[in-house]
Amino acid sequence: MSEQWIPDQITSYINGEWVAPSSLAERIPVLFPGDGRQISELIEADAVEVDQAVQAASDVFASGAWSGASIQDRKAVLLRIRDGILAHRDELARLEVMHTGSPITQARGRHIARTALNFEFFAEFISQVSNPVFDQNPDYLTYVRREPIGVAGLIAPWNAPLALASMKVAGAIAFGNSCVLKPSELTPLSFVPFLRILKDAGLPDGVVNLVNGRGPQTGAALVEHPGVRAVAFTGGTATGRQIGAGAGASLKKLVTELGGKSANIIFADADLDRALDAALVAIFSNNGQQCLAGSRILLQRSIAAEFRDKFVARTRRLNIGDPLSESTEIGPLISAEQRERVLNYARLAADSDGVEVLCGGSVPDQFESGYYFQPTVVAADKNSQPICQQEIFGPFATLLEFDNFDEAMAIANDTEFGLVSYLWSRDINTVMEASEALRAGMVWVNTPLTRELRAPFGGFKNSGVGRDGGEWSRALFTEEKTVTIPRRDFPIARFGVQ
Repeated sequence: MSEQWIPDQITSYINGEWVAPSSLAERIPVLFPGDGRQISELIEADAVEVDQAVQAASDVFASGAWSGASIQDRKAVLLRIRDGILAHRDELARLEVMHTGSPITQARGRHIARTALNFEFFAEFISQVSNPVFDQNPDYLTYVRREPIGVAGLIAPWNAPLALASMKVAGAIAFGNSCVLKPSELTPLSFVPFLRILKDAGLPDGVVNLVNGRGPQTGAALVEHPGVRAVAFTGGTATGRQIGAGAGASLKKLVTELGGKSANIIFADADLDRALDAALVAIFSNNGQQCLAGSRILLQRSIAAEFRDKFVARTRRLNIGDPLSESTEIGPLISAEQRERVLNYARLAADSDGVEVLCGGSVPDQFESGYYFQPTVVAADKNSQPICQQEIFGPFATLLEFDNFDEAMAIANDTEFGLVSYLWSRDINTVMEASEALRAGMVWVNTPLTRELRAPFGGFKNSGVGRDGGEWSRALFTEEKTVTIPRRDFPIARFGVQ
């Protein structure tokens, strides 16, 4: 297959132009996870380049070219961006596959579709949302204005690069802000056509700028820059803590969406066929590399053996292969380091008392190169096992059993994370009680991996701080201003009059 459509080199994108690479800049290879080949090269941005990007964003914000545009004009641009993404979905999907290893059907059908939806959603949101007016006091009229915050620093992860970055970009610019985006250094490819689509849609130069590089270098310079007034980050919990500290030093507004170790709770009265299909999707889609993965599958004891046997049988039949093939269900992991991480957890499971490896747990034999790993299922005797507590971020499911409702809730909540919980039951009382008892930012009942963009998205505990989506993105990317106007003249005390 020809790969002429892959950019040879990727630099920063500032004020509508790709920056000429510096001879002193660090060069980071971009690899195809399917075989480990270098397919492109990333030029890392230093603090000087980050400063240039922030300045470009600040200048265009001050000019009013976008921040002062009408809602209707902004909406029109956002919808043209949506249309451009859909028109180039095949190119974008192929590039996503080349740097993530995600199966092409999932990249095209989920990630690129979601990228387009993000812009459509915020286009519609800004045209409908309103601000409160308070007229209870007969002497005054008070109303609230929402004004763009200025320059936003956006840091996106590698597991769904465009889908997750575009949620931040669309949210930031919809409200009139400018931004500087830093994707993961592992996954820069698809942002080249993405930025072209933004420009072709009529977005003014400088509204969206891009800097590339690693977190401690490029990311830290962006978070700590005094010209950045809000930070949105998706990634690991340890990095999230560092970003929180950096943003807090200059009192930036902050939303972080971090790790997860989500419980998928299946009660005996559930529709087991649907629960089985959904459990496979929740843990094995995107090669298991998603913070929302239903990685702990909690089974009521009376149906545990039947469900386990069917789940293992289906897992063994998953099609592992070339991520560019339409028939592939499981592609390679993102990197050699990530595969080694998952493999170490498989070794830990095999060596642990009270844990049984039911299938997988090793590198498949049929691939001479690439970062492939067998979909793995283990059974654990208790939730305190490390494989039940630590985020593995791969195609690795752990099965646990419970006897009753209270035990299920205790197991589900016994984690440092709290991003999402899955719940399978046909009993409305069980559903209502569990929805209240579960300590997670989202509870998905009888469904896998769904997202309502109007609703808040985020987690409890170590799964993050703050929320995005609809009104919650508006809260991050705007400042509230209260305006009070008297309805009529009234007496004012006259100080200094004898």
